[in-house]
Amino acid sequence: VRQFGRGGFVDAEGPEEADVELAKRGLEEARREVMSGRYDLVVLDEVNVALSYKLLKLDEVVELIKRKPSHVELVLTGRGAPKELYELADYVTEFVEVKHPWRRGVAGRPGVEY
Repeated sequence: VRQFGRGGFVDAEGPEEADVELAKRGLEEARREVMSGRYDLVVLDEVNVALSYKLLKLDEVVELIKRKPSHVELVLTGRGAPKELYELADYVTEFVEVKHPWRRGVAGRPGVEY
């Protein structure tokens, strides 16, 4: 597991350049690992959020999906997936909140909600 980011929240309306650079570095690292073929499964956790916040460019993620080795399962998570990714995906799943600790006043927890 490798995390790229400053560990805080990113302003969706205007991310800082440092956030953009860290996201780019994360995608570059993911690209190297995916293309190495060493792993059967690679998860790009919250990459859809990074796309919606304009931290990453859609065409770069699309290129990774198209060029990955055939034996590598690439999982992209996060809200707001661009519809362009639906056509490339083998699976598209939406989670629906039925029950959540937030409703009882439990604050978000590191490693769980963020």
